[in-house]
Amino acid sequence: MQAHQIEKPEHILTHRRVGRGGKRGTFSGRGVKGQKSRAGAGIRPQIWDYIARIPKLRGFERKTNVSKFGKATKSITPTFVINLSDLAKLGISEITPATLVQHNVIGRYKGKLPRVKILGNGDLSKSVKVSGMTVSASAREKIEKAGGSVKE
Repeated sequence: MQAHQIEKPEHILTHRRVGRGGKRGTFSGRGVKGQKSRAGAGIRPQIWDYIARIPKLRGFERKTNVSKFGKATKSITPTFVINLSDLAKLGISEITPATLVQHNVIGRYKGKLPRVKILGNGDLSKSVKVSGMTVSASAREKIEKAGGSVKE
């Protein structure tokens, strides 16, 4: 081996810093003006415009899950909101998240039972046993007034 055959290892080689003045002049090898000459100038690939038109490939856009009767709040695990008037229409005596899924009132979220909150809009005529979900104060009062019970 001779002196002219010695090379630096790849990890020691440095890349050229472009666009910071110095010996390369004012434009530093980037041309004059325009989008490509600016700092952080990345041009978005054109294929992204076509990908955005295909529903399955649009990315992970958070959508709120909507139940049959109420709306879900935006969160990582959705909380379905159901009113007492909606429960009165069902005519079920025992209400849990599992029974609501069976009656297609709400859907499963990633294969699991979602969280459910019952609000006090509307009235109940039958007694109802509610368990495994959160209940607002007004809904609890109306359920107990109709002869039902709430177990969280």
